[in-house]
Amino acid sequence: MMALRAATRLVNRTLLELAVGGRGGSSRGTRRSYRIRASWTAGALGSGRAAFLLGLPVLSALGYQAFRKVQSSAVVFALDKEEVLEQADYLYGSAETEKLYQLLLQYKDSDDAEFLWRLARASRDLSMLPDTDGGRKKQLVFEAFEYAKRALERDDKCFAAHKWYAICLSDTGEFEGVKVKIGNSFIIREHLERAIELNPKDATSLHILGYWCFAFAELPWYQRKVAAVIFSTPPTSTFEEALEFFLKAEKVDPNFYSKNLLMLGKTYMAMKDKEKALLWLTKAKEYPAHTLEDKEVHKEAVELLNQL
Repeated sequence: MMALRAATRLVNRTLLELAVGGRGGSSRGTRRSYRIRASWTAGALGSGRAAFLLGLPVLSALGYQAFRKVQSSAVVFALDKEEVLEQADYLYGSAETEKLYQLLLQYKDSDDAEFLWRLARASRDLSMLPDTDGGRKKQLVFEAFEYAKRALERDDKCFAAHKWYAICLSDTGEFEGVKVKIGNSFIIREHLERAIELNPKDATSLHILGYWCFAFAELPWYQRKVAAVIFSTPPTSTFEEALEFFLKAEKVDPNFYSKNLLMLGKTYMAMKDKEKALLWLTKAKEYPAHTLEDKEVHKEAVELLNQL
């Protein structure tokens, strides 16, 4: 039976590779099957800063811009849960967003958190694609949140369920208004902390929580006053706290993400530590530009280095 299962898995993997035209993504290999890109939410309170509205980094499949390189290839159906999840992770790493979504949609009524949080992620990634219209985007955002919520209800010990619940809850704020968005930020932090507690080696959760802290640490005084009108004790943080999470993410997985290097440089700049800011901004500038976001990070790093 073990030999048969191994052979079946090999056949399915080969068919998948043919279906998606080979293994996609970064030239850095398959060690990391995602990218994170910052999505800055324009300030509804008059500032161009993302901090107040908690513009959390947006996670999406690696190289999602090329998600339609093959639009018509049959999905290979798995024999069991393990096979389905393996295929789902392969499609995610290959940036085959639509096919991944269609594969996992067959399990939308599942009681298994492993299916549900992946479906939440796929729904969210689909909402982010360039040609997704506004109405469809909103539908997918709330659909993703519902899947993440159900995943958490099924297994509150699953770190990924907590992480994607936090991320998807943040997304819904775009359609809920400022008051709801600020209120959600407390919940978002709680679930990110729980995700890290359950899996301290997940660099992504550490980075996002660092960004959460940075966003509120750089909040201008006038936005703090507006927030205090809505909530007597609005979310607060410090650059020191943000730095702690960015450094932990780097320790867990060195050079895993160009944006983490950039945020380290920006945090040290905010803390007036020019020497360390130069160090990390230089690393961000020299990071191999595999994606559009890497190129944007490079550009910002160069601009900040020129300021220093």
